[in-house]
Amino acid sequence: MNNSTAIFDIKGQVAIVTGGAGVLGGSIAAHLLRCGARVVILDIRKDLLDARVAALSSEGDVVGLECNVLDMDSLRQVRQQILERWGQIDVLVNVAGGNMPGATLRDDQTIFEMNIDDYNKVTQLNLNGTVYPSLVFGEAMAHRASGSVINISSMATYGGMTRVPGYSVAKTGVNIFTQWMAMELAQKFGDKIRVNAIAPGFFIGDQNRAVLINPDGSLTERSMKVLAKTPMKRFGDISELNGLVQFLCSPAASFITGAIIPVDGGFSSFTGV
Repeated sequence: MNNSTAIFDIKGQVAIVTGGAGVLGGSIAAHLLRCGARVVILDIRKDLLDARVAALSSEGDVVGLECNVLDMDSLRQVRQQILERWGQIDVLVNVAGGNMPGATLRDDQTIFEMNIDDYNKVTQLNLNGTVYPSLVFGEAMAHRASGSVINISSMATYGGMTRVPGYSVAKTGVNIFTQWMAMELAQKFGDKIRVNAIAPGFFIGDQNRAVLINPDGSLTERSMKVLAKTPMKRFGDISELNGLVQFLCSPAASFITGAIIPVDGGFSSFTGV
């Protein structure tokens, strides 16, 4: 590795990816493995977790641990297992999250018809599902005064976005938690422990496919609205998040903390006119 690329080197780092059995988490985990990191995939869905680890086992040093990101005891048990195996935690990528149908309003519904139980589940998972792992694994980083926490924000935090009130509220909470935790850790544990967030634009995945793609493969009206406000005029590919994740883990990002960085084809910066 030459001097110009060494600054992006993350080889040997121990990286945790929550929700790593999913598509986005799996993509990030695979990239970190290819970069030489040792990767711990956490997920509550054991069958998907086992399948993901089996698929990635040839890529590098990867383990899968069943864990509930909303259960502090479960997180602490996993932390102990990781520290016993590798003695350190360098990176936490908080991917666990997502929306659900009951908390997504149909076009013919108002917010007063929203399923409050699903709203609570969505806000819990997306907000506390980031806060709790950050507290548990961030504590291990704080003891070493070194580490990088990467949260997942959303375009739904940049303004009012129709249909997803719960998800929007939770991800906006993730933004301020990212900034607050960045301040807290830097002031009390030193300048080598950092907290940042990535705000993905529109990527077609399992959770949003039905609202972006019609059964016949054509674009929905919502997709057309998204693309009209995206200067690049296309959806993103999940692999296009990997470079930023690596950057935020690496020495190249040593003076970046409390940042919320969009990866959105220009969506967040474009007024539409």
